Amino acid sequence: MNKALLHFKTITRHRHCVIRHCFKAGIPLQGLKHDLSKYSPTEFLPGVKYYAGTRSPNDAEREDIGYSSAWLHHKGRNRHHYEYWMDYNPKSRRMEPVKMPLKYVKEMFCDRVAASKIYQGKNYTEAHPIQYFENAKNRIIIHPETAALLEKLLVMLKEKGEDETFKYIRTLK
Repeated sequence: MNKALLHFKTITRHRHCVIRHCFKAGIPLQGLKHDLSKYSPTEFLPGVKYYAGTRSPNDAEREDIGYSSAWLHHKGRNRHHYEYWMDYNPKSRRMEPVKMPLKYVKEMFCDRVAASKIYQGKNYTEAHPIQYFENAKNRIIIHPETAALLEKLLVMLKEKGEDETFKYIRTLK
């Protein structure tokens, strides 16, 4: 099978998994709109070029040219990424993380769980998403309240499972 079809299948499987999760989380419209930018030429073509099937094409693009054009496009259009939520603080005169609105934290949770399922395949466990977060949390720039809520949800997933976690997410207002 060619790389274009394989990449298309991977991003579509991921997107459909996020859609299912978003319905469970009570945010169906966000699920239906999730990651549509991945089908744009700006994101899709580098995804095909750097497709390997075992990791994100964005990492391979970064290794090749020093940055990922697809990721820069993606994070600037998809509010469920904490990287979107950076803004200039006039007091500190620096770019700083902004607390994410709850609906996007919910979608980010759905996205992370789906990504773990897609990349881990049959080896997926409900511990994978929190392990991924814990490995990265000292390197990422995210608002402390956003990080705390995401971590709480990922720990709940590991300890109580999907059904309980999505039930809890639906109660958050």
